[in-house]
Amino acid sequence: MKSIRLICAFGALALGTASAAAHPHVFAEARLDVMLAPDGRSVQSLRHLWRFDDVFSSTVLVEFDKNGDNKLDDTELAAVRDTVYKSLGDYNYFQLVTANGKDVAMQKPDEFAAIFDNNQLIIMFETKPKDPLKLSGTIDFGVYDSTFYTAIDFTEDDQMAVAALPADCTRKVVRPDPDQIIAQNQKTLTDAFMSDPAGTDMSKIFATRLELTCPAQG
Repeated sequence: MKSIRLICAFGALALGTASAAAHPHVFAEARLDVMLAPDGRSVQSLRHLWRFDDVFSSTVLVEFDKNGDNKLDDTELAAVRDTVYKSLGDYNYFQLVTANGKDVAMQKPDEFAAIFDNNQLIIMFETKPKDPLKLSGTIDFGVYDSTFYTAIDFTEDDQMAVAALPADCTRKVVRPDPDQIIAQNQKTLTDAFMSDPAGTDMSKIFATRLELTCPAQG
């Protein structure tokens, strides 16, 4: 049970108290690749890669290394993978996807990988929109934890990428200023947190996001 709680922590399932959710305890550096369909006018999939911090990675190693050889074999990594996959399912795998301000539903990933590289846990998965997602208007992509327990960060703008973006589209990485966001939304954030201290979708307004803007399609 202890190992389940530890790996679920970054899925915001284990610690639901206000004090635990108030600031990040787990950190990861991320990469997001937006894959376009062959025609270049719609989104085919999102490819995610999260590299977790040394402390959390070490904790996972200790908890899942059942044979005590100080490494994770294929069976132990499969246990990590399965636990994370199940834990994050209720949180849409921390994905933020909107089209012209409306949430876009995403399918569960068909494949979900967990590996250890240089003593760091890496999670990789790919998701697809449930319905066709055209490059029309403004589309935003990001990653966020609604409980603030996990900080998944894109340290460089090029870690949010889209290959072969049509020439009539533009891309930019938006990094909201937390102090400004809090000042502008203090009452709303307070009300949302008090109604559900375990997590609220209001936290998505803090998320770094890749914003694509394209001409409207019919």
